[in-house]
Formats: sequence, structure tokens, C-alpha cells
Amino acid sequence: MDMPNMRARLLVVLVVLCGFLTVAGTPSASAATIADSLSFDGTALTVANGRFVDGNGREVVLRGYNVSGETKLAENKGLPFASVADAKKSATALRALGGGNSVRFLLSWAYAEPVKGQVDTTYLAAATAQMRAFLDAGIRVYPDFHQDLYSRWLFNSGSWYTGDGAPAWAVALGNYPAESCGICIMWGQNITSNGAVKAGQYDFWHNNYGLQDYFLATAQKTMTYIKANLSAEEFAGVVGFDPYNEPYAGKYDSGQNSRTWERDVLWPFYVKFRARMDAAGWTDKPAMVEPNLFWNGNVSKEEGGLLDAGTIGSRYVFNTHFYDQKAISGILMWGNASDGQYVGDFGTVRDRAAALGTTSVVSEFGHPLNGSTAGKAPTVLKAMYQALDSRVKGANWWSTPASSGPVLSGSQWQWDIYNGRHHELMNDNPDKVMTSGDAWNDEDLSAVKLDDSGTAVLRQDGRLLDRLYPSATSGSTVAFTYEDRSRDGSTTLTWNPVPSSLPNVASLVGSGQYSLLVWRSGSGSAPTELHLPASFPTATTTVVSDLGTVYGPPAYTSSTPIGAAPEPGGTGSRRLLLTDADSGVLHYALVTNGSTSPSASLLSAARSELATWVSQKLS
Repeated sequence: MDMPNMRARLLVVLVVLCGFLTVAGTPSASAATIADSLSFDGTALTVANGRFVDGNGREVVLRGYNVSGETKLAENKGLPFASVADAKKSATALRALGGGNSVRFLLSWAYAEPVKGQVDTTYLAAATAQMRAFLDAGIRVYPDFHQDLYSRWLFNSGSWYTGDGAPAWAVALGNYPAESCGICIMWGQNITSNGAVKAGQYDFWHNNYGLQDYFLATAQKTMTYIKANLSAEEFAGVVGFDPYNEPYAGKYDSGQNSRTWERDVLWPFYVKFRARMDAAGWTDKPAMVEPNLFWNGNVSKEEGGLLDAGTIGSRYVFNTHFYDQKAISGILMWGNASDGQYVGDFGTVRDRAAALGTTSVVSEFGHPLNGSTAGKAPTVLKAMYQALDSRVKGANWWSTPASSGPVLSGSQWQWDIYNGRHHELMNDNPDKVMTSGDAWNDEDLSAVKLDDSGTAVLRQDGRLLDRLYPSATSGSTVAFTYEDRSRDGSTTLTWNPVPSSLPNVASLVGSGQYSLLVWRSGSGSAPTELHLPASFPTATTTVVSDLGTVYGPPAYTSSTPIGAAPEPGGTGSRRLLLTDADSGVLHYALVTNGSTSPSASLLSAARSELATWVSQKLS
């Protein structure tokens, strides 16, 4: 194999080896102005009882993508897109093809503050305009000041690697040694082996040269600008802010370890950032804080996960990443991922968030789509989405649904419409023009690209990406599962078949996709919502619920227990709306595309089976 693919193949494994906020009030009559909005859309999210909650008191699940690795590059000056038109094209595709209702929106410190102490409002204006393209498509946004390997300006023009994050002036202050990763064969090893990268990280976390002060000031000005230049309705779609991507100490002080570094260095930084959010008018939005980068590595790990932060509560969200380092290595995991492979890893995320008294988001997860381990991607990604949906493997879900746990929010890495069509001068070297993949350190993880006509098309199975999930639950989710029937080549992956003990449900589902949501009603007036993938045409979708049974749900009205409607934003995406009129009652809804014109007797029999199952397993 060639060297770039070797480096990509070993990307992650070598990295590692070396209370209750007041929720927004009832939306005003003018709140729902985004195309296809309904009266209960458009409220701000807060955190309550360990969940994201909208202004109607509904539990909200965020699903989407990172937008995008393009921000790491110089070709579009640290912006996710070359133009607002491209941002709009990406937003529409992300909603209609990828099923996303949210994005992690990457920003660059280097381009926000290119001159020490001076914020570039031209950059902030362009970034805000591109952000608005997603908000106007009904997609929630959480910005992220992104960095990898501290800064591109640590690397010389002939280097194998590059970085992103800190401005050139910040690097000049440090008088760092010439960057060298020795015999490193992939970019991530620089984090723990490159002296210049380690020194840069160390200086930032210790506020040497006032670096952290400058960063915090720029962050506050950025947040102030965004709030001032979005409408109140648009700003309501901004979830919170991710202060710093993948924090790492660089090097530990004498007697310090990863856990004490989180306690004594990282957490105080987050407290300072939280204060900057408040000063910028983001008081009611959470800081989405990441622990030590290596806290949950599955090869080797450094102790962490904000273990000593106490109960951080609803003004913070536990924000983490997960990549299967064994699978990416191609050495430590030879075969594909299997049913339930990551339920333990993602269960740990749920447990840490609960211990911290907040909710969680897995803001990065994914797998390379090129190179020697790319063949694992269909199963790795299916298993990751499965673990986001439930902490119970498919083989056990029907027998132990009560252990399902909360449905996790997550943003896949990544959604880059320029994949394979870049023109990036690596480290400003005109003789090293990067065009393939993500154009950054040989990575290739984008779920999307543009075809020759300029149309956005998926690079992964749409059955995997465009998923049915509970985007808003009126009450509290008790259990959820989704069998996507995605493909690994020509093989259909079915990890959660309907058991033979429910023959009528199994007959109804057949070989189709299905989801099952069980929830306990609250006292809110807004309905429960599930995203309907493109593979679930409204006219041929079947719903079996204690609220009723229907083949081809009718248009939603407030008096229709089961109805369908467009999702806000005018992208053509759709949602299923389930309306109950009680509180504290257990409800269920099976949604499938597996039957054509099922008989009334089959629907009734399936409903009877599900009612008995819910009574036996969840009451």
C-alpha cells in the first residue's frame, strides 16, 4: 500500500499509544417563521434532568454531522464553505439525505484573530452568514473552536503533516523548536511525540505569553458578534458552544497526571469560558465541554472524563468523541464490528454525564472511507449508531428494553461537500497541492461529496445515515431501537430482528426497516416527533401504537393522534408526529416500511402483541 494509506490506517491507535435550567417559555406566535414550521417549533434548548429540553418541555435528541474539516484548511480561509450558496446546498443535503437536525459548526481561532488582539469581523461575518444557512434550514448549530496539533504554523513547508488552530502570531511568541515527529508514520502521533506541538499545547494551557487570555477574549467577541448578527429566532437555534476541540496537556508538570490536569488546568479554563459566554449574552446556553482527549481510548487510555468536576449541572454538557482505534489500526481488530460492539463504550458516556448531572453529546465519531480499513466502515458506523440509540445490543433488546437508556445525541465526522475536490496548498507549499479525500493529513471520512454536476451525493449507505430517531419526545424516553437494515457490500446487516414470540409484528415488519419507541407521557401540549428517513415514504409507512394504527399517516393536525408533516426548513424532509393527551402514561409506537397495505386484522394483532410486550417488559 502507499504511505498515505498506511498513515491513515494507523491514525488513531498510534495517537493513543504514544439542577435544572429554566426552559424557554412558550413560543410566541411569531416564533415559527422558518419554512414548514409548526407552532411548537423554533424554541431554544436548555438542559434539564439530564436531557436537552425544548421550550415545550420535550426531550430533544440532536443528530447530525461536523461542518466541516474544510475549516482546518487555508483554501477557504478557515471557513466551512467557499460561499453562502455552498452552505445552503450543504444544509439542504444534510437534512434531506443525511437526516440531520443539527451540526457542530467549526470555527478557526487563527482566522478569527489573525493579528494579536484584533478580531477579524470580516471572518466572523462570513462564518455567521454560513451558520445562518443551516439555521434557516431548521438545523440547530453548536459552534466549535477547532484545533489539531495546535497550529498549522508549527509545521514547515516540506512537512508530512499539518495542524490547525492557533494563529501564526501565537506560534511566533513561543520560539518553538523545529517541528519533528521523528519516525511518526501518521499525523496523530505528533500530539505526544512532536516537541513543538507539545510545547505549544503546554503554553496555551499555562497561559504563557497570555495565550489563553487572548483566546478567551476572542471567543467572547465571537459569541457577542454571532448573537448580535442573528435574529432572535435564529439565535434560538444555537444550542451552545464547544470551547476547545480535543484538549490535551502537551506535557504534564512534575507530579501531575491526566486526572489532576483535568481538575487543575482544564476545568478552570472551562469555568473561565463559561463566564465569557455569560458576558456575551449566552447565559441560557450550555458550554459543551470535552474531557482529556484520551479519556476513553479503546487501546490505551489516560484517566479522565472530568472525574473531579463534581456535579457540573445544566450550564454544561458532557461532550466527548469516540473512534474505534483498534478498527482503524487494521492490526488490533482484524474483522468487522458486530452487534453491540460499542454499547459499553457509549454506556460509559451516558454514565459519566449522569454522574456530572447533565446530558451528553458524542460530537465526533466515524471511520475512514478510504485505505486498507475502509471495508470496516459499514459495520463500525452501524454499531456506533446502534450504541447511540440504546445501551442494549440488538440480540438482547427485545428481552431487556428497560435497560435501553437515554438516546444519545451525536455528530458524525464529517460532512464536507468538497471531498475529493480540494485545492489546498499544504503548509502554504505550492508544490504540495492536496486534492483527494479531506485534503488534511490523508484523512478521508466525509459522508458526502459533490458529483460532476455539483449535486451533493452520499458516499455511505443512505439506510445507515438517514435514520429514524426520536428528535423530540413529549415526556421521557423509556426505550428506543432502530433496525436500519444497512448494507455491508451486498450483505444486509440485521442485528435486531423481531423475535418469533411476536409473529404478527414480525410479519408486519418483514424484511423492512423498523423502529420502536416507548415513552412515558409528560404534560406538554406539543407532540412527540420522529424523523422519517427518505426510505419511509409517508404513503407507505405503517405505524402501530397504543394511540392507534395507520398505514400512510395523514397530514398532522393537533387532533390527529398519528400524523406526518414536513420538518422545518423547507428541505423536503419529513417527520412523524404522535400526540397524546395525558401525563405519566406509557406509550409505544412501532414505525416500519416493511408492509404494503397491511390488513386491519394484521395491524390489530400486531398492536395486541406490542401491548402485551410493553406490559410484560416495561410496566
